[in-house]
Amino acid sequence: MKKLIVVLVILFTAQIQAQNKAKTLLDEVSNRMKNYKTIYIEFSNSLDNKAEDVHQTTKGNASLQGEKYVVNLLGITTIFDGNKMITINPEDEEVTISDVDEEDDFSPAKFFTFYKEGYRFEMGKETVKNGRKLQYVRLIPIDSNSDFSQVILVIDSKTKNIQELIQKGKNGSDITLKINKFKSNLELPSKLFSFDKKKYEDKGYLINEL
Repeated sequence: MKKLIVVLVILFTAQIQAQNKAKTLLDEVSNRMKNYKTIYIEFSNSLDNKAEDVHQTTKGNASLQGEKYVVNLLGITTIFDGNKMITINPEDEEVTISDVDEEDDFSPAKFFTFYKEGYRFEMGKETVKNGRKLQYVRLIPIDSNSDFSQVILVIDSKTKNIQELIQKGKNGSDITLKINKFKSNLELPSKLFSFDKKKYEDKGYLINEL
């Protein structure tokens, strides 16, 4: 019985140490990102469901400055100016202005901090790819009603930049966000994060303000 207790204590201690190590790494990544004045990324977003034979990949880019961001994906531009969310759809000639969705854990503004609430952590494997040493970190949702079973972050051990985010859905669908290009501290025009309402009114766009 005593041996069993000792083994359990050792396993529990090892688990706590591994979780602390994972959190330390994630905090290091988050703090590094917050020190950048601006960030520009080009990414691919993939949806895979083997059972349904669904494999879709789209590409986009995003510019970030503090909490403000601009995302271009599928021909649609989404701007968060620090106050409102603006979605510009050229195909439909429509603009939607709304409050930010606080439940959107994977918005660019929260990409480097979403892990801080609602997850426990585990260090995963370490691999070398194209000369880069990559560390995997598993995030397991504390809420058992979550739509996904885990989130896997792939982190460059040298730069401390996130290379991939893999969301494992309970419905068998995996969503992978892969960073293809990363640049920091670029001089971005301030008007990039603002919306010129009159410009789109003059173009005849329908403006929806929710």
